[in-house]
This record gives sequence, structure tokens and C-alpha cells, in this order.
Amino acid sequence: MADAAPGRRRTKPAPLLFEPAAAAADPDRFFGLESMDDPAELLDRSTELTLSFRAATDRAVEFQAVAAAQLADPRRFDRLTPADVAGRAGWTEDYAKKMIEFGRDLLNGRTPAEGA
Repeated sequence: MADAAPGRRRTKPAPLLFEPAAAAADPDRFFGLESMDDPAELLDRSTELTLSFRAATDRAVEFQAVAAAQLADPRRFDRLTPADVAGRAGWTEDYAKKMIEFGRDLLNGRTPAEGA
């Protein structure tokens, strides 16, 4: 994951708190944002949530890539083809190939920018 741009303060993501089932069932409720009257507070909290969701998405994608690489590992007797991985994840085969490679890089301690 990328760090904050030079000169920009890195903001710590806000904790993602789960709402009670009754609140989650109400489509107008979203982490209490709808009840905030102060626009400054609303902007701060919604920005924190945006950063948290982005960070969670980045981490989830990394875990997807690692799992895809592990499932496609040629050393496994039950390995999956990229087409099989794509079918399980709802991806195209080309995307699955990229994710498998990304996962291999992560498993080998490399980031895509570092290359092979």
C-alpha cells in the first residue's frame, strides 16, 4: 500500500464499528453520519470512514491475491488453473492471472513496484 504523499500528513484510519442489526436494516443510516449536525464534524468523520474503507479494500485485495497465488501454486496437487480461480472469484481469466502474479510477489516479499 502506498504511503501518504510527501508533505502530506498520514491520517490514521477510523475504526470501522458495526452497527446493530436494526440500524443496519435502515438504508438511511450509515455509521451515524446522518445524525451529525455539525458540517465540520461530518466532514471529519466521513473522511475518516473513507480512508478506513480504502485501507480495508487494499488489505482485502492483498489477501485475495495471496489466496489466488496459493490456490494456483504449481506445487499443489490440487492446484487451480487461472480460469478456475477466475470462476471462484468472479473475475476474468486475465485478471486472475494478474492477481496470481501479484499474490506470488506478496508471498515472496516483493511489491509490484520492485519487480522480480
